[in-house]
Amino acid sequence: MPSPSVSSPRTIVEALRGDRRRRPRTERNCAPGLRAVLEDGIYELLKKVTPPEPLVVRASSLRQPARTFDISLSPHARVRGILVNQVLRLLSVAAPMSDPFDDALRAWRLEVTSGELRDFVDQLDGDDLARLATDVTAHSVTLMRSLGPVSPHWLARSAVHAHLLLCGGSVVLRDVVDLMVGTTNGDFASVALLDVTTSPLGEGAERTMRYHALIQTLRTGVMPLRTSTFSTATGDMWSLDVDADLLTRSAHEVLATLSDVLCHA
Repeated sequence: MPSPSVSSPRTIVEALRGDRRRRPRTERNCAPGLRAVLEDGIYELLKKVTPPEPLVVRASSLRQPARTFDISLSPHARVRGILVNQVLRLLSVAAPMSDPFDDALRAWRLEVTSGELRDFVDQLDGDDLARLATDVTAHSVTLMRSLGPVSPHWLARSAVHAHLLLCGGSVVLRDVVDLMVGTTNGDFASVALLDVTTSPLGEGAERTMRYHALIQTLRTGVMPLRTSTFSTATGDMWSLDVDADLLTRSAHEVLATLSDVLCHA
């Protein structure tokens, strides 16, 4: 399995789209085999332990070993990530922005009227709110400088949710892709997936990239062209061209994650 390429294109969008002349033909035959690998593996795991409720796997489940504290799970970091992704959504539709923090916060508040993180933001004092604004703005500037124009012809979709049931609902695979471009309807692969994180990239980012590609393949029956991740903390971007080996590796990573969860249930 090749390591992710560290992209240094002029824009993120250029890295996602790549060279049209080098795209492989659309692959529509691997999804059933991947589902079989997952379901066979899950049935074997469930022979040993029967969980009281469905097991849920998310991209965050693969980002780091279970039970390891992650500073990115702090309320400040979670809100920062949410607001930077709001900026991404606004950029993807070429919405005008006068202030990244204010515009993102306004858009988020229109969507989320209550909840733990909404309460966290509403209770911040002036100094803490200013620190959050400075943090979000710095990450947003990195994203805005790097993204590049998103053509409406690329069918950009943001915050694409997936919800897949395996083994009669015993396992639920959930995912959210921050930005997706391209279409599954065509003779050549064109779907590219982008995950945007406000943390530096590490080994967990590779597993997350593979997971996004796996879920997209299972959801649509079509293998995507490329899966990428961009860090607004460092400006680094990693990309992987998707193939059958990458998807099979991700399926086994999902099974390993489920085994770890069951062992500590």
